[in-house]
Amino acid sequence: MRILRAEGRAAAPWSNGGGVTREVAVQPPGSGWDTFAWRVSLADVTRDGPYSPLPGVRRILTVVDGAGLELTVDGTAQLLPERYRPFAFPGGAATDSRLLDGRPVVNLNVMLREGRAAATVEMVRGRGRGRGSRVVWPAGGGAADRGRDGDRVRDPDEVMVVAVEGRAWLGAPGASLGEPGASPGVPGAHEAQLERFDAALLTAPDAAAAALWTDGTAAVIALSATATAPDRP
Repeated sequence: MRILRAEGRAAAPWSNGGGVTREVAVQPPGSGWDTFAWRVSLADVTRDGPYSPLPGVRRILTVVDGAGLELTVDGTAQLLPERYRPFAFPGGAATDSRLLDGRPVVNLNVMLREGRAAATVEMVRGRGRGRGSRVVWPAGGGAADRGRDGDRVRDPDEVMVVAVEGRAWLGAPGASLGEPGASPGVPGAHEAQLERFDAALLTAPDAAAAALWTDGTAAVIALSATATAPDRP
């Protein structure tokens, strides 16, 4: 398990001045724009404007903070008025972005090289006010599914968890993570605690068996080196 802390991530300004991007992880590590198989990042978007075209790249965008966006993709408007609703679209399409109410947003971006990588983005959260939920992924029992998009990934090579609201804890299979609404207190029961925008990257087979506990909302990104047919929710 690699823990990827939000603190200290470098902010790369956009060439059009409309925001900054902070890379969470890229595969292979150290890859540039022309060589990555997949890339996960968080972007602060501060004004309306076009997206840079990325031919041969599939994108999954999720608003995780702010009032929402309107994306126009090859002339078709797509309204994203709420957080935690992943939306997939081709990176090579002519895409324009408008901030709803003119308020800045933070986007979670997953970029996938066509023919080299596939991903599913699922948003999971705890049920009840301030009470967490234990989840064993793929996301299910005990989690409230807030949205999903991407490709069909049955047996991921890697799974990334990003805490986008509140905190998240990761534990070994069968671990007792404590009572919902309180930090896990059993020594050794949880392997990592993620604060907001922290991430963890797990590889198979650990990714398929680990437990996730959250008192907010977390993005679960299943990543595979083999692209398959799209699976729309």
